[in-house]
Amino acid sequence: MEQIGYISSQTNLDAVFAALADPTRRAILSRLADGQASVNEIAAPFEISQPAVSRHLKVLERAGLISRDVDEQRRPAMLKAETMAAAVEWLSEFKEFWETSFDQLDDILIRMQKIKQ
Repeated sequence: MEQIGYISSQTNLDAVFAALADPTRRAILSRLADGQASVNEIAAPFEISQPAVSRHLKVLERAGLISRDVDEQRRPAMLKAETMAAAVEWLSEFKEFWETSFDQLDDILIRMQKIKQ
Protein backbone atom coordinates (compact mmCIF):
# COMPACT_ATOMS: atom_id res chain seq x y z
CA MET A 1 0.00 0.00 0.00
CA GLU A 2 1.45 3.36 -1.04
CA GLN A 3 1.27 6.19 1.44
CA ILE A 4 0.91 9.62 -0.09
CA GLY A 5 3.36 12.14 1.30
CA TYR A 6 5.57 9.45 2.86
CA ILE A 7 9.29 9.61 2.36
CA SER A 8 11.15 6.48 3.35
CA SER A 9 14.39 8.24 4.23
CA GLN A 10 15.29 9.35 7.73
CA THR A 11 14.47 12.97 6.85
CA ASN A 12 12.29 14.68 9.44
CA LEU A 13 10.19 16.92 7.21
CA ASP A 14 8.52 18.58 10.21
CA ALA A 15 11.91 19.80 11.42
CA VAL A 16 12.94 20.81 7.89
CA PHE A 17 9.84 22.90 7.26
CA ALA A 18 9.96 24.40 10.77
CA ALA A 19 13.57 25.44 10.12
CA LEU A 20 12.65 26.88 6.72
CA ALA A 21 9.80 28.90 8.23
CA ASP A 22 12.21 31.51 9.59
CA PRO A 23 13.48 34.15 7.12
CA THR A 24 16.85 34.46 8.85
CA ARG A 25 17.46 30.72 8.52
CA ARG A 26 16.44 30.83 4.85
CA ALA A 27 18.93 33.67 4.32
CA ILE A 28 21.62 31.61 6.06
CA LEU A 29 20.91 28.68 3.73
CA SER A 30 21.14 31.02 0.74
CA ARG A 31 24.53 32.20 1.99
CA LEU A 32 25.71 28.63 2.46
CA ALA A 33 24.66 27.77 -1.11
CA ASP A 34 27.73 29.82 -2.10
CA GLY A 35 30.00 27.62 0.03
CA GLN A 36 30.93 26.88 3.61
CA ALA A 37 31.24 29.75 6.08
CA SER A 38 32.11 30.39 9.71
CA VAL A 39 29.66 31.82 12.23
CA ASN A 40 31.37 35.23 11.92
CA GLU A 41 31.05 35.18 8.15
CA ILE A 42 27.40 34.15 8.36
CA ALA A 43 26.61 36.74 11.05
CA ALA A 44 28.19 39.68 9.17
CA PRO A 45 25.16 40.80 7.10
CA PHE A 46 22.64 40.35 9.93
CA GLU A 47 21.73 42.81 12.64
CA ILE A 48 21.62 40.05 15.25
CA SER A 49 24.21 38.79 17.68
CA GLN A 50 26.66 36.01 16.93
CA PRO A 51 25.03 33.80 19.62
CA ALA A 52 21.66 34.31 17.89
CA VAL A 53 23.19 33.18 14.59
CA SER A 54 24.65 30.15 16.41
CA ARG A 55 21.16 29.26 17.67
CA HIS A 56 19.81 29.48 14.10
CA LEU A 57 22.64 27.22 12.95
CA LYS A 58 21.75 24.66 15.62
CA VAL A 59 18.15 24.56 14.37
CA LEU A 60 19.35 24.08 10.80
CA GLU A 61 21.80 21.39 11.90
CA ARG A 62 19.13 19.49 13.89
CA ALA A 63 16.88 19.61 10.82
CA GLY A 64 19.70 18.10 8.76
CA LEU A 65 19.91 21.10 6.43
CA ILE A 66 23.52 21.92 7.31
CA SER A 67 26.51 20.18 8.79
CA ARG A 68 29.31 21.70 10.79
CA ASP A 69 32.94 20.69 10.70
CA VAL A 70 35.82 21.39 13.06
CA ASP A 71 38.65 23.17 11.26
CA GLU A 72 41.21 24.31 13.84
CA GLN A 73 39.49 27.20 15.67
CA ARG A 74 36.61 27.48 13.18
CA ARG A 75 33.43 25.42 12.92
CA PRO A 76 32.43 26.10 9.32
CA ALA A 77 28.86 25.31 8.31
CA MET A 78 27.97 23.81 4.96
CA LEU A 79 24.72 23.09 3.18
CA LYS A 80 23.46 19.50 3.04
CA ALA A 81 21.69 19.22 -0.29
CA GLU A 82 20.21 15.76 0.27
CA THR A 83 17.91 16.95 3.05
CA MET A 84 16.70 19.87 0.97
CA ALA A 85 16.17 17.45 -1.92
CA ALA A 86 13.87 15.31 0.26
CA ALA A 87 11.73 18.39 1.02
CA VAL A 88 11.62 19.30 -2.68
CA GLU A 89 10.67 15.71 -3.52
CA TRP A 90 7.76 15.87 -1.07
CA LEU A 91 6.60 19.22 -2.47
CA SER A 92 6.86 17.95 -6.04
CA GLU A 93 4.06 15.48 -5.29
CA PHE A 94 1.73 18.49 -5.42
CA LYS A 95 2.99 19.74 -8.79
CA GLU A 96 0.19 18.07 -10.76
CA PHE A 97 -2.41 19.56 -8.40
CA TRP A 98 -1.05 23.09 -8.87
CA GLU A 99 -0.69 22.70 -12.63
CA THR A 100 -4.29 21.50 -12.88
CA SER A 101 -5.46 24.38 -10.68
CA PHE A 102 -3.62 26.94 -12.79
CA ASP A 103 -4.99 25.41 -16.00
CA GLN A 104 -8.51 25.67 -14.59
CA LEU A 105 -7.89 29.29 -13.60
CA ASP A 106 -6.60 30.05 -17.11
CA ASP A 107 -9.80 28.55 -18.58
CA ILE A 108 -11.97 30.69 -16.29
CA LEU A 109 -10.06 33.86 -17.17
CA ILE A 110 -10.32 33.15 -20.90
CA ARG A 111 -14.09 32.60 -20.58
CA MET A 112 -14.43 35.84 -18.58
CA GLN A 113 -12.54 37.77 -21.26
CA LYS A 114 -14.80 36.32 -23.98
CA ILE A 115 -17.90 37.32 -22.03
CA LYS A 116 -16.63 40.92 -21.70
CA GLN A 117 -16.05 41.20 -25.45
